[in-house]
Amino acid sequence: MPARLYLAAPLIEGADLTLPPEPARHAQVLRLQPGDTVVLFNGEGGEWPAEITRMGGRLDVAVRVGVRQPVSRELATRVSLALGMPANERMDSLVEKATELGVAAIQPLQCARSVLRLAGERAEKRRAHWQAVAVSAAEQSGRTQVPRIAPIQDLETWLAGMADDPATARHVLSLDPASAPLRGAGGPGAVWLLSGPEGGLEPREEALARARGFTPLSLGPRVLRADTAPLAALAVIAAQEAPA
Repeated sequence: MPARLYLAAPLIEGADLTLPPEPARHAQVLRLQPGDTVVLFNGEGGEWPAEITRMGGRLDVAVRVGVRQPVSRELATRVSLALGMPANERMDSLVEKATELGVAAIQPLQCARSVLRLAGERAEKRRAHWQAVAVSAAEQSGRTQVPRIAPIQDLETWLAGMADDPATARHVLSLDPASAPLRGAGGPGAVWLLSGPEGGLEPREEALARARGFTPLSLGPRVLRADTAPLAALAVIAAQEAPA
């Protein structure tokens, strides 16, 4: 399978392009040569086969763009995750796996029980890093869109700023096993899934989410880690869309 490269730029049949640094680095790491074929995508849907026309010095790679292929490997349901950021490297893995499973957007949150605390320049550096992780996962998994990683917010601020939208279902992954099970959350349209950090959401935070239209859902009697619960929910929705 040809290598897939993401370019945040318009792609036009027959155009000769010099690749930006990141996709150029990717092409050089793969030891591609002139005449080799790659697949380009820009996150707006579809793919473009392209031929390597130059492999120069440091990060000097050029391609000729082919005819757009109208493919899509996205979920019918636009699933967005709002989650209390897990600590250490678990957030990197969560972003990667959520992208592979088809998430449309990720909103990192700081909650009352959050271990990871980020602000200012450090927060923006981590967001940019997670966006790069999402790009790499989209390239690898065959997606034609790249999920947006939003700037970090605290939970209450984010909830207060959410616009009312009756067309978008809202669910909070609750630690209460008495909550309704996560079934039938997918389907055409959009869904927000809210998941807490290590230790889960505090009761007050879950109450605030319910006040903003979030319905509590359970993933079963077992307690899942902060980086497992949202992925499990995504997998359930993706499985509902899989062909029989």
